[in-house]
Amino acid sequence: MKVIITGSTGMVGKGVLLECIDDASVENILLINRSPIDISHSKIKEIIHKDFTDFSSIQDEFKGYNACFHCMGVSSAGINAEAYYKLTFSISEALVNATYQANPDMLFTYVSGAGTDSSEQGNTIWARVKGKTENLILNKGFKDAYAFRLGAILPERGVKSKTKLYNFFYVITKPIFPLLKRMKSVTTTSKIGQAMINLYNNPQPLKHLEGADINQIVTLYKH
Repeated sequence: MKVIITGSTGMVGKGVLLECIDDASVENILLINRSPIDISHSKIKEIIHKDFTDFSSIQDEFKGYNACFHCMGVSSAGINAEAYYKLTFSISEALVNATYQANPDMLFTYVSGAGTDSSEQGNTIWARVKGKTENLILNKGFKDAYAFRLGAILPERGVKSKTKLYNFFYVITKPIFPLLKRMKSVTTTSKIGQAMINLYNNPQPLKHLEGADINQIVTLYKH
């Protein structure tokens, strides 16, 4: 399997990348980043790309890849609705169109959020925008597609969040991580990556996956 990963400099994306590096079924990894990542490996090819609303200049690079793990995201806190829409929907739309044109016979997974609004009619802006993004991806026509509606996530393998507040929370709660991991709704950065890889060979009827669903996929298809 050859995979494209966005957002690998962030907490979830880096966790997914580490799992792809370790998994023997993943042969090649194409990273699309705005800034270089601090990981070097024979599987990895990294492209530094500044304008995520236009992938036309690198679209040919996507040919031959079997999956796209779209882990790039931004918090709605502190930014206006227009900026959030651009950084969430517009960027995803550009990536979806470019990867679909390169290979429609592809698995596409999108890191969404718990509480996302598929109706696109609710009162919460971020939930509507993520819902619109999910709907675009799931209805595009890819061979398979999923929305990972992440809620409580525990970082593993030294992965850190770019958000200082989240990192502070993780530091003070680390002693109870083993307890938190027992909760069905809580997942980890490692399990998110493992689930994305597993879905390539094990399609699921449920397309909106929450923490418990992700954990179950990892348990069912452990290899």
